[in-house]
Amino acid sequence: MNRFSMKKITNFHTDVLEHTQLGQMCGSNGLFQKRYKILRIIGRGGFGVTFLAKNMALPGYPLCVIKQLRPQVTSPKSRQKARERFEKEATALGQLGNHSQVPMLLDYFEANGEFYLVQEYIRGSTLAREVRRKGPKSEAEVKQFLQEVLPILNYIHSNSVIHRDIKPQNLLRCKDDGRLVLIDFGAVKDELVNATEYAKDKTVSTNFVGTMGFAPPEQFSLRPVHASDIYAVGVTSIYLLTGKAPLEFDHDSRTGEISWQNQVNVSNNFAQVLDRMIKISLQDRYKSASDVIWALGLESHAPLLKNCLSSQRLGEVKKNQSYNSHSGYLPPVARTAIAIREWKQKLKSSQSRSRMVSYLSTASH
Repeated sequence: MNRFSMKKITNFHTDVLEHTQLGQMCGSNGLFQKRYKILRIIGRGGFGVTFLAKNMALPGYPLCVIKQLRPQVTSPKSRQKARERFEKEATALGQLGNHSQVPMLLDYFEANGEFYLVQEYIRGSTLAREVRRKGPKSEAEVKQFLQEVLPILNYIHSNSVIHRDIKPQNLLRCKDDGRLVLIDFGAVKDELVNATEYAKDKTVSTNFVGTMGFAPPEQFSLRPVHASDIYAVGVTSIYLLTGKAPLEFDHDSRTGEISWQNQVNVSNNFAQVLDRMIKISLQDRYKSASDVIWALGLESHAPLLKNCLSSQRLGEVKKNQSYNSHSGYLPPVARTAIAIREWKQKLKSSQSRSRMVSYLSTASH
């Protein structure tokens, strides 16, 4: 019995095994493209299937992932457009793969009328699986998650790519080094699915690329923007805090936004950041990952800023022992606040003296 055999095989898996070349090669000794030994199916998407394979042409036979994209088109014109979009998006994925938190694109090609991507295999567990096994995460853990994932968004957005399907199932914690990796980029399949010449394909069950609950309204209109990924990261954060999928929550009848605050206790400042990430209105939502990073940085210093940037006079601050350099460590922001007040006070005194000198000089004449 080959390695792929299981006690329970879904109808989908059965269909893949019977009707795709890679499915038929699962567990066999045959080599796809004379180098890839297909081991098993590891996932499925709206427009293709993902297989785990070994590259038998390289020393050590390293593992890799092969994604088979299957556009259901027949006309030569549609086929040519599919090929052009495939090559363009594969190039983009190749550029993104230079980042340690994005799987590297190893190869792409067309064979027998179907398209294939070969990517680096990341060994690890998804955040969805972590929550199922260990339960919801704390506020500190979710803040750490945001510190890890937001720079990835900055990177892919700067390369003109919108992921469109960020969710706990597509965020992988690498078992080898602990890094967070964003997987299952839909850049290629997004262009294929969204193209109007494929809209008549009845096998596509949805008119948008994404996941219900994690995708914002503009994505349903096929007009995703950078802020669409921000929304998905915000909903993912709420899932990590509560262990509940977005469709399990009630929604505000006025705004349509997720009513999640009564499900978990977090600081007011952090709740405000998450609320703005998942705003339905694009005008009210953060526009970029950098905006969220800035907000989180400000939020972490909010109690300190509230104390040191108060309405106290300079003399009162100096008399306060908590700001006395001899009483202990003085935080940088507190030192900066004091320096600003001192500078303003000196400037005010200098201006007052200048006005007085000018007045006396005028009076003497």
